[in-house]
Amino acid sequence: QVQLVESGGGLVQAGGSLRLSCAASGRTSSTYAMGWFRQAPGKEREFVAGIKWSGGNTYYADSVKGRFTISRDNAKNTGYLQMNNLKPEDTAVYYCAGSRSPIIGTKGFLYDYWGQGTQVTVSS
Repeated sequence: QVQLVESGGGLVQAGGSLRLSCAASGRTSSTYAMGWFRQAPGKEREFVAGIKWSGGNTYYADSVKGRFTISRDNAKNTGYLQMNNLKPEDTAVYYCAGSRSPIIGTKGFLYDYWGQGTQVTVSS
């Protein structure tokens, strides 16, 4: 099993920045890709960004491309989501997820492990 713990959420004004962290523990060797998802009130969960642990290939949703950067520190078993130029529509609970597949999936069912989520609120 792999445990994921997110941190770094909070309240920020539009145009501001936040960096989310996702610390992995347990059988992290079984995790080949990490994704960030978000869910706003009344909306479905959506893919934000994904990264392969090995090689660092990344993939982004169009809505965050150019503003968000996903990265990972293999030595620390930690993934990050740097969010710049935040907009009110970025307000959501953000979840990190781990996958045993080396493919960066954009659907939640492709991920095997989930964190508890961290709230990001962007005020206008």
